[in-house]
Amino acid sequence: MSSTTAAAFRLGQRVHAAGDPRRLGTVRYLGPVEGHGGVWVGVDWDDGAGGRHDGSLAGRRYFVAVGECSATFARPTALSGGISLPDALRLRYRVQDFTKEEQDEMYVFSTSQKRVSVEFVGTDKVQEKLNNFNELASASVSYMGVSSIGAPNELNSLVPNLKLLDLTGNLFSQWQDIFSLCQALASLEVLNLTNNTMENDVVETPMLENIRILVLNNCGVTWELVEKIKVSFSCISELHLMSNRLNMIMTLDGKFVQGFNTLRLLNLEDNHIDSWDEIVKLSYLRSLEQLHLNKNRLKHVKYPSNLSPDGPIDDAAAVPFENLQVLLLGSNDIDDFSSVDSLNLFPSLRDVRLSDNPVADPAKGGAPRFVLVARLGKVGILNGSEISPRERRESEIRYVRLVMGKIESNDQEEIRRLHPRFAELKSFHGIEDEKPTSSISGPQKMASGLISITLKCVGPSMGEKQPLTKKLPATTTVGKLKSLCESFFKLKDIKVKLFVEEEGCPLPQPVEEDTASLMELGIGSGATIVVDEES
Repeated sequence: MSSTTAAAFRLGQRVHAAGDPRRLGTVRYLGPVEGHGGVWVGVDWDDGAGGRHDGSLAGRRYFVAVGECSATFARPTALSGGISLPDALRLRYRVQDFTKEEQDEMYVFSTSQKRVSVEFVGTDKVQEKLNNFNELASASVSYMGVSSIGAPNELNSLVPNLKLLDLTGNLFSQWQDIFSLCQALASLEVLNLTNNTMENDVVETPMLENIRILVLNNCGVTWELVEKIKVSFSCISELHLMSNRLNMIMTLDGKFVQGFNTLRLLNLEDNHIDSWDEIVKLSYLRSLEQLHLNKNRLKHVKYPSNLSPDGPIDDAAAVPFENLQVLLLGSNDIDDFSSVDSLNLFPSLRDVRLSDNPVADPAKGGAPRFVLVARLGKVGILNGSEISPRERRESEIRYVRLVMGKIESNDQEEIRRLHPRFAELKSFHGIEDEKPTSSISGPQKMASGLISITLKCVGPSMGEKQPLTKKLPATTTVGKLKSLCESFFKLKDIKVKLFVEEEGCPLPQPVEEDTASLMELGIGSGATIVVDEES
């Protein structure tokens, strides 16, 4: 729809700039503007796209915009209220001439096959397939200015077998339109509404058992809205809520989220959640297997061990996060090892992401990968990389040596508190305490404390040098090893920096503490040290 009068628009309506369906905004004012003739539409543009003010002009406020320079006044002819979904489908899939870019993007799901597959088709095959829209099972009309579903009967007749619909970046805002869309397309299973700013008012909640995956990324939704629409989407297996500035999970009783009996994946990435107490409210989602919490503001993690008295009233013996297998916590503010150790208490957890947290960043006082592997006893995948049996064994042995080198107290309770798996791993790998023996002296005593390490020289100005394997005392400090490397590789006037190679890490990890010994750092026989030059 494109109109020449302001009467065609309403407050709160989503619009785009005429001729530019990617420049989206919301109507915040309709009427005259002092000093300018005619009727104007005040628009608050998404992400401040081309805005000039905050809703005030010449000292008079007409509306309050989100940003200081996110708003403009526009003539009605400069805006579009969008087109219907059937029209967008015809434009997208029935044009006669495709550009190269459009050909590259064109994919068709064929419902005529027993096993649904994705097939790339060229211009000729597109025309052949889509002369009959009955064959269309997957469609994308992203950023096409779609604002309505049109006549439900027309939509159903046009694409009766549509299973996946991508509506990213369009002009939907009212849930009634979305409910009508899902009712009109009985075969629809996957609905992507990313970058549609949805209103939080829901009047009716019809049952929509056909939808399995719902994507509401950057839609401005709140958890209160999620509580309202969960009645309609009671059969979904995946719910994506990225980039909605969520900071609280508000339930009706203030305790635990209930319902969502089939939900396997909940994506809350890139939000503003800073308290683990909010996440605990998800403890009794029985089918939940994956919880994505990357890019939030979490500082601590604690398994909710003592929740049964307040658990769901239908099952006081329910186990928190009983089936959770994947927990992604990357890019948060977690800085304590008790949070890492707490992950061992999740009954089914096997895949964890901790990257880009202080606790996992050695440069910020955090732990290298081998320490995390050792502390996480049941995890099979860490930071997207599988932990092999060899890596686990070597990491655990190295971790035990690291702890043994740093223990300053024989207080077993204190050791258990700081290193819960230390005693278990020490026993499992048969590692004995080092005891001074007066009967051993001289060369024999020195040999008993030697470890074999491989040194690799890689600095660009160091020249090509063959790796060396050396036996060194476990008490050798990092500073002493640097001096030895300068001698071994005949490096003059070059300051070196050391890194240790770890299985599972794409890059060697820096060894920072010059006064720490190899034993204190958990570096034992078989380790590979990379020698580079300081930048």
